[in-house]
Amino acid sequence: MRAAVHTRFGPPDVVRVVETPVPVPRATDVLIKVHATTVTSAECTMRRGEPRWGRVILGLRKPRRGLRTLGLEVAGVVESVGSAVRRFAPGDEVFGFTGFAVGGHAEYLRMPATGSLTLKPIGLSFAQSAAAVDGATTALFFLRDKAKVIPGDHVLVNGASGSIGTYAVQLAKRLGARVTAVCGPSNVDLVRSLGADAVIDYTTTDFTANHDTYDVVFDAVGKSSFQASRAALKRRGKYVPTTGLTNNVWSLWTSVRGGKRVVTGMSVNKSATLPVIKELLETGKLRVVIDKTYPLVDIAEAHRHADTGHKRGNVVVLVVDDQ
Repeated sequence: MRAAVHTRFGPPDVVRVVETPVPVPRATDVLIKVHATTVTSAECTMRRGEPRWGRVILGLRKPRRGLRTLGLEVAGVVESVGSAVRRFAPGDEVFGFTGFAVGGHAEYLRMPATGSLTLKPIGLSFAQSAAAVDGATTALFFLRDKAKVIPGDHVLVNGASGSIGTYAVQLAKRLGARVTAVCGPSNVDLVRSLGADAVIDYTTTDFTANHDTYDVVFDAVGKSSFQASRAALKRRGKYVPTTGLTNNVWSLWTSVRGGKRVVTGMSVNKSATLPVIKELLETGKLRVVIDKTYPLVDIAEAHRHADTGHKRGNVVVLVVDDQ
């Protein structure tokens, strides 16, 4: 099978498409023929071997053998199942999240049947389905489960035009919040179309100057900090980051101290949130934003585009060009 592989850390050009063996499913696994996957900012940092402390997991000098094919989000068709699998059958159209195992940037992927995997949304393409996995479930996890957004809350989404941010704007509105979106000037119309009540152009306005304004500041891109955002929060406001090791320390400190808080978490197991996202997609209550699509052979270009930090929504890689 063809798979995108990187054997050293570095720029997008370290990723090459090569022939590798098709994985063999174990008794509790499913083998998926991947039709579409994505390149996210998370995979770009893994490809670069960043942050440096992360190389304890990724590999000290070069990527560990099991982490050389990246790919977190997939949509495809079940090719075969292990002897103990009852949840899926060959021919099922599915979408899901590989988690720390990665491996989605290939023609075939082996996953545990009990993992973050469910039937693909009816009426959506494989490309749309792959692009609706991590960003949507991450936004739902942080807004609904961690920040506990309720009707009437004022939520600011920093990085509102990215993969997580485009879903965060929509989901915060569905939770009944008033939403202020922060993005660049070229994306103002996009985030307004997703339901934002107000939009801040970060090139001209600093949202942190709006003191005592927001119940939740949701940072979808890791471009702010609790220290900088603190004054913008209401008295019991919550700063909710999706990245940053130091935020865990702030979370512990502010939970003890009370008042304005940092709320952190890790959205790895998507089993509970994927069905919710699936229903929202099928009923037209959630929109998928795709910036660009690339064939698997051009996956290095997909990495290069994602590396710019200015993608609108999602960057999709078509493994099977059946869209």
